[in-house]
Amino acid sequence: MHMNSSEITAPLAGVRVIDMASVLMGPVATQILGDYGADVVKIEAPEGDVMRHATAARHPLMGAMYLSTGRNKRSVVLDIKKPEGKAAVLRLCESADLFIHNVRPAAMRRAGLAYEDVRTVNPSIVYVALVGFGQDGPYAERPALDDIIQAASGLAGLFVRAGQREPCFVPANLCDRMTGLAAAHAAIAALYMRQRTGQGQSIEVPMFETLAQTILGDHLNGEAFIPATAGTGYNRLLNAHRRPLRTQDGYIAMTPYSDKQFRAFFAAIGKTAEFDADHRINHHAARALNYDVAYAKLAEIVATRSTAQWVSLCQANEIPCQKVNTIEDVLADPHLQQTGFFQQVEHPTEGRIRLMRHAARWSAADVSVRRLPPCVGEHSVQVLREAGYSDAEIDHMLQNGVTAQAVDPSPGAAGAVPTSER
Repeated sequence: MHMNSSEITAPLAGVRVIDMASVLMGPVATQILGDYGADVVKIEAPEGDVMRHATAARHPLMGAMYLSTGRNKRSVVLDIKKPEGKAAVLRLCESADLFIHNVRPAAMRRAGLAYEDVRTVNPSIVYVALVGFGQDGPYAERPALDDIIQAASGLAGLFVRAGQREPCFVPANLCDRMTGLAAAHAAIAALYMRQRTGQGQSIEVPMFETLAQTILGDHLNGEAFIPATAGTGYNRLLNAHRRPLRTQDGYIAMTPYSDKQFRAFFAAIGKTAEFDADHRINHHAARALNYDVAYAKLAEIVATRSTAQWVSLCQANEIPCQKVNTIEDVLADPHLQQTGFFQQVEHPTEGRIRLMRHAARWSAADVSVRRLPPCVGEHSVQVLREAGYSDAEIDHMLQNGVTAQAVDPSPGAAGAVPTSER
């Protein structure tokens, strides 16, 4: 690792990452590494990462989805279909600690950038491949997107067991983001292992297995035992009555869970005797078998008062409760405003933009935004010079389309101080 002890202010300061991740799950992983202080060099094709086109944008290739995952990275254009482009990637890997991608392994082998190729130039490198399905199984070559993994993992089908008429997709890129998280912590663990042993290695992080583990962690149930003692599914989560509850003027999520919370709720509405008399729900073991009864009763009661009344009552009695927010409500949420979760910054090309700070708080490390999301190829010349390329060699690569350099809009392109939305 490349670190000066007097300059370490972030957990991964001095770690260099060569990032060939694209779309979402890979960029989520490398954003985490970048937030933790790693020097993330994002390798992009001349046309840029496809996710740059997603969602609203002021300028081409700078869409909102990309802005949310592009921070704390440097962008270098390299056309790996050309020999000079592939050679440049390998040259960057010579001094790197970590190489990460979510390109299909067969394509990486054809490109000459498989683990065996990268290990040849840097035996101690940690090589992380994010894939759709484990590469030793029959689904190895199948393409995978978030929707596909929601279907394959059983997540989409759970909605039917929970009382809906048809399977549904969670309206968020849940599988991409969870796999990105899994890849980030695998990479960090491998770097820690390498620091102790000096040993690099190849790591495969599959979407399908990551989400299967997540879903079955909740729903394996009786199949955890051999032979099975019961069917699959955790009944509290699959209860048709487990949903946001309609109030007189909106919806709330209300989840009394412990005996203390259930008793406090029924006491607050003057129905302690009714609760004590109903042996289907008056203690935890009974409720575990009768969540449909408990949640149906809650739904009937909640419909009689306003959202604000229920939120106030639950807060006074330490019962978990929350108004169902819209996305607009989340943006204006007073808690997030008070904690400085949203930050505004002046981007050199995109004007005023909103960023979200890293959610975790660190007492003795800097996980702040050091670099704003770069334009395609904003750091091409800078990084190639660091790798030892001469100006003449870089000019040749520029003229032949091996690389491309975005116009550096201002010295502020490397970073800026965010302003908290308080």
